[in-house]
Amino acid sequence: MKEKAIFVVGLFLTVISAVSILGCSQKNTKTTEREDWSSDEKVSWIGDNKPQPAFDSLFYENDPSPIFRKEFKLEKTIKSARLLITAAGYYEATINGKRVGKNRLDPAWTDFSKRIYYSEYDVTQLLAQKENCLGVTLGNGFYNPLPLRMWGNRNLRKTLPVGRPVFTAKMIIEYEDGKTDQFVTDESWKFAYGPIQKNNVYIGEVYDARNEIQGWNSPGFDDAEWLDAVIKEEPGGKLEKAFFPPIQITQRLTPTSIYSSSPGVCIADMGVNFTGTFRMRISGDTGDSIVFRFGERIYPDGSLNPKTTVCGQIKRPGVGGPGAPDVAWQTDTYVIGEKTKAWFQPEFTFHTYRYIEISGLKSKPELSDIEGLAMNTNVSAENSFSCSNKLLNSIQKASERTFLANLQSVQSDCPAREKFGYGGDLNATSETFIYNFDMNSFYRKTIYDWVDAINDSVFIDTAPFVGINYCGLSWESAFLTTQYYLLLYYNNVDLVKELYDFDKKWMEKVARIHPNGIVDSGLSDHESLEPVPVELTGTCHYLFCAQIMQRFAALTGNSADEKMYQELEQKLKKSIKERFWNTPVEEGINKQTLFASLLYFDVLSEEENIAAADSLLIAIKKEPAGHFITGIFGTKYILEALSKYVSPNHVFEIVNSKKYPGWGFMIDKGATTIWETWKESDNTYSNCHPMFGTVSEWFYRWLGGIEPDKDFPGFKKFKLHPSVPENLDSVKCSYQSPFGKIVSNWKKETDKTIYNFRIPNGTTAFVNLPTSGKSVTIQKEEDSDFSSAEVKGLQTGKFDLTEGSYTVVID
Repeated sequence: MKEKAIFVVGLFLTVISAVSILGCSQKNTKTTEREDWSSDEKVSWIGDNKPQPAFDSLFYENDPSPIFRKEFKLEKTIKSARLLITAAGYYEATINGKRVGKNRLDPAWTDFSKRIYYSEYDVTQLLAQKENCLGVTLGNGFYNPLPLRMWGNRNLRKTLPVGRPVFTAKMIIEYEDGKTDQFVTDESWKFAYGPIQKNNVYIGEVYDARNEIQGWNSPGFDDAEWLDAVIKEEPGGKLEKAFFPPIQITQRLTPTSIYSSSPGVCIADMGVNFTGTFRMRISGDTGDSIVFRFGERIYPDGSLNPKTTVCGQIKRPGVGGPGAPDVAWQTDTYVIGEKTKAWFQPEFTFHTYRYIEISGLKSKPELSDIEGLAMNTNVSAENSFSCSNKLLNSIQKASERTFLANLQSVQSDCPAREKFGYGGDLNATSETFIYNFDMNSFYRKTIYDWVDAINDSVFIDTAPFVGINYCGLSWESAFLTTQYYLLLYYNNVDLVKELYDFDKKWMEKVARIHPNGIVDSGLSDHESLEPVPVELTGTCHYLFCAQIMQRFAALTGNSADEKMYQELEQKLKKSIKERFWNTPVEEGINKQTLFASLLYFDVLSEEENIAAADSLLIAIKKEPAGHFITGIFGTKYILEALSKYVSPNHVFEIVNSKKYPGWGFMIDKGATTIWETWKESDNTYSNCHPMFGTVSEWFYRWLGGIEPDKDFPGFKKFKLHPSVPENLDSVKCSYQSPFGKIVSNWKKETDKTIYNFRIPNGTTAFVNLPTSGKSVTIQKEEDSDFSSAEVKGLQTGKFDLTEGSYTVVID
């Protein structure tokens, strides 16, 4: 999200610690007792003894990552061993020199003063019978960011809880004889500084292999000259066990080509744009510096274009503050050590890129020397959509790739330039993400991020909070709408009950900020090609919140609240209708977003909907190529409204076009992830932004026809209404519901359409097919006793199906 109004004063966020602090008499420092750690053993937070730099410019000097070690001896045969560990910042843990687990960039980003998630690993197989060593390397993450002044004034050190990285851990050993033992973080650990000289999530990592310490994380290493670990003040956040998937390497990519762009510089093309890191086999002379830069694009001459991924638009001297680079591009550096041949893989940073620029090598690397490592929160990806149309398949793949690229423990709007969890993008796309992946636990974590970030007086824009608070209700309300989608798609009733009082207080805050009901401040339909007043989109989101709270009140048995929110809904509908329907809109406005919003939020009467749909068609036809010019919210609304009130075939023809503006235009221009803007950008806008990926939701909901029923949350009962556009031959679509996999496939054969449906056990599907008076037959797989007579309304195309697999033919 671009910072167009960043002049708004940042909000001071009160830090609330919900933990007990116990004094340690030996060193007059503080240790922690947590029931989350399932023990009464005292466990300390430990770190190094280095002070923070006194001036901003000094943060950019080398600041080697501390490495910690602890040897321990096992005297008996062990049955099991568990490691519980977390950090403020990032950590990498090893046992006897071998990495613990597959997690990357752990722990997840949170407000470390409010909540910190720890991971638990089964490390039984990593332990030796006697001598062992636990090693930990710390990275900065979002706990120790650089004082980069993003957009010239957004310094994360002023708004995030910050400090030098620290960690806490304990290992629980269970022996064969039933006894247990524990090894915990305390001042008996030793530390030194390792080869990582700099690390930052935005501008990368510097690794000097000359500073590697061989064998430091293995037993028997002589650490006599190492320093004692320092027991540190805890970050303040409540320790909770991570209940959501971790960030992991989910795909490995080989370059499609490597070429020289200038003398001594080569470019590796990974074939697609993605988020993650890389590993490379490097050779040269001791002391050689190999520099890597990353970008989503290349210039016409083949050289790297890193501009769409530059942190906070820091692109000229002085913008980023004292000591900052003139251009804050993504870059890593490897300095060759004594081993003149080695593999390099950055540990504590992540990049968004298709192209790697490599300089400092003596010869061009081979394809096998480089591996792209796609990293994201490893959400389950059992849902799928594909069809007979190559362009639509490319759009779907680009959408999936964009979504995963923006799942780095928070759902970001762009994973390079900002990396923030903006609510507007969540509001626009959370339903789309759910159609593609299992987002249940990830979005629960997201909602808790918002709970930790929200204050009682001003709307904020991101969670974790980074000091931005100008976008308004359409951004902060994402925490409530996401709760609703968790209810609708996963029947997550417990979360609604847990947060109902908090939600109600939030609605009271909205009423204080917007007492007349009209949302008159904040950002509107971001990246719409024509203006959209916030009074439209913001008030529509307020309306949606009133509708959501009715359902929540009913679920929690609060009938008085339910009535109150019903009255609020009617009041808001009336206000929207009077402002944007009854009264001619004289100022410039995107009429596509206008009419799509009125239809999407059911503001009008049935007769008025017909007129609004006609007006929507007119608004579409007058734009370039008869395409959509809507922004972050309007695009979701127009896809649904046009399909519901006009025809999904009309939407299909727009999506299946390579003309500007549109998804096909992006793909035709070489996009492998979705752009932030309809217009092509090679300098400012992210080329990996999820908001226009809502077209993927349309694929599932309208071409696959799979839709939840709001009266039966969690797909106990659901809708199947696949559309069959004239110029599309087949669709394969599946969705993993809480009851099992739903399948909705169809294909055309000569003069008939064949549908294959799978309905999970314990569920019912309301089927609605376009029959046009044609004959309808049905068969149920592996059920010889099944008779089509059992299906009431079959010939109308509107009928119910219970569990099983079916073939329906319309001939």
